[in-house]
Amino acid sequence: MDHDDWRVTISFPDQMQAQRAKPILSRLKVADDARRRLGHSIAVGAGGSRVFLYAGTEVAGREAERIARDVLAEHHFQAGFAIHRWHPLEERWEDPGVAMPRTEEERHAEHQRLLDDETAESLATGLAQWQARADLPSHQEAVTLAAKLHSEGLPVIRRWKFLVVGANNEDEARALADQIRREAPADATVRAEHSPVHLPFTGF
Repeated sequence: MDHDDWRVTISFPDQMQAQRAKPILSRLKVADDARRRLGHSIAVGAGGSRVFLYAGTEVAGREAERIARDVLAEHHFQAGFAIHRWHPLEERWEDPGVAMPRTEEERHAEHQRLLDDETAESLATGLAQWQARADLPSHQEAVTLAAKLHSEGLPVIRRWKFLVVGANNEDEARALADQIRREAPADATVRAEHSPVHLPFTGF
């Protein structure tokens, strides 16, 4: 699939039913009738008691929902259905009725709301939602850079040849990455990314 901006969520009473239903729903991609109606635009995923159908367009997503309803009814499954669209600025699944930003001002407002949400979560949990990470060519270079950044008041965590600094949100992580990039050796790799571990964050 080139795009999977639409998602049908099928919720089952328990995980066992979801596991039984997933192979049935996966066969939608190869069934002749479904293939004629959907092409090859559907991907199937699962998590817990839910199965997800991913589609590139709203039309394909709603058609996938209709086919899934019919197929599951034939096999006597009870399930709830919901369809959502991926919001690229908010970075989450939204109801299709939520309008996408069309102007630069609206895009800026959406981005600011995302930053505010990330910052609020960082402050509420005390854990960084984002981080700036630097991968250094050698252990000694990592030690030297970590010491320099620490002397500037940054809460650096170092592991052998890489180091990370936690941030409240994406923009702060990018600003930290820019700062670290200016002070790191030229052959270091520095990037801003979602924080996969529990880190303290930096107050700006």
